[in-house]
Amino acid sequence: MLEPRRRPSQERSHVKFDHLLRVSRELLIEVGFESFTCEEVAHRASLPIGTLYQFFANKYVIVCELDRVDAVAVREEIHALAEQLPTLDWLKLLNQLLEHLVTLWRTDPSRRAVWHAVQSTPATRATAAVTEREVAADVARVLAPLTPGTPRDRRRIIAEVLVHVTYSMLNFSIRDGQSHDEAVIELKRLLASYLVAAESTT
Repeated sequence: MLEPRRRPSQERSHVKFDHLLRVSRELLIEVGFESFTCEEVAHRASLPIGTLYQFFANKYVIVCELDRVDAVAVREEIHALAEQLPTLDWLKLLNQLLEHLVTLWRTDPSRRAVWHAVQSTPATRATAAVTEREVAADVARVLAPLTPGTPRDRRRIIAEVLVHVTYSMLNFSIRDGQSHDEAVIELKRLLASYLVAAESTT
């Protein structure tokens, strides 16, 4: 799995680490992953390349860390929704979660850039899959009181399908020339139908 060589423990290192990630995100949007280099990140961050390499071995580690950062906001929203359980109106909760994610993807163009970057190599895809499974584990915990008749292993698989389909559809919805609102409507229909069908077959 691709992870930083070290994570900062002191405030000064935290500032540099976060600054490098912010610059990396901006550069990724501007030039795309093919032209993205560690040298250019360090240059734009006004830091020695050695400082960058203290944290990140290469550009693949950087984009995987950006993917983890993006997952934090998603997981925080899932945890917030979990506090509203139990409820019979799970469709309302699903819609609320999706609307939050839609806003993230619509207002932050770097999310699509990061998602495409982590799909670029087997190692980045494998690392992104771990991050995605962590999000799915949170979703599975939310699903537990909503799908009491579903075995835990099947609920985990359902959650992983939900997360992967949602990420794929959100990135599809903001691609060039795509009708975003219509794609989101179809995503909501797809996930609601899937959850109803999944629970009814237990």
